[in-house]
Amino acid sequence: MAAYTISRSAFIPAPPEAVYPHVVDFHKWTAWSPWEGLDPSMERTYAGADAGVGAQFSWRGNRKAGAGSMQILEAVEPRSIRLRLVFIKPFKAVNPTGFTFEPDHDGTRVTWAMKGENKGMAAVFARFMDMDKLVGKDFEKGLANLAKVVGQGSM
Repeated sequence: MAAYTISRSAFIPAPPEAVYPHVVDFHKWTAWSPWEGLDPSMERTYAGADAGVGAQFSWRGNRKAGAGSMQILEAVEPRSIRLRLVFIKPFKAVNPTGFTFEPDHDGTRVTWAMKGENKGMAAVFARFMDMDKLVGKDFEKGLANLAKVVGQGSM
């Protein structure tokens, strides 16, 4: 087993109060998630609260999109969100994931982080692929998309 942490940050030129709502509501992730284009026919299911603590999102898609679920465990507006991310396919895994929103001059420093352990087939895969590089690129793309979406909302 190999533990890992993946973390990326980006500056978004808007206050935390303008960025936070786009992350605390899973319904809004379709506008910025880096994985949205992987399967246009992906099935999405929402349960629990509409947003914030208790909100749940499940997906099932093609081989690239895989299947899994997320649940918001903690939401401190507008500073942080803590999620439980569960992957079912292509590999089974549970990854504590979180976002922080820190005021930074005339905007917000958003940090997206995920922890995990490579077990079983994922451990074999990790020998050949660097999880930080692989998932880190997705986090970077997602944060860039989030910045665009937030910018469009402030116009």
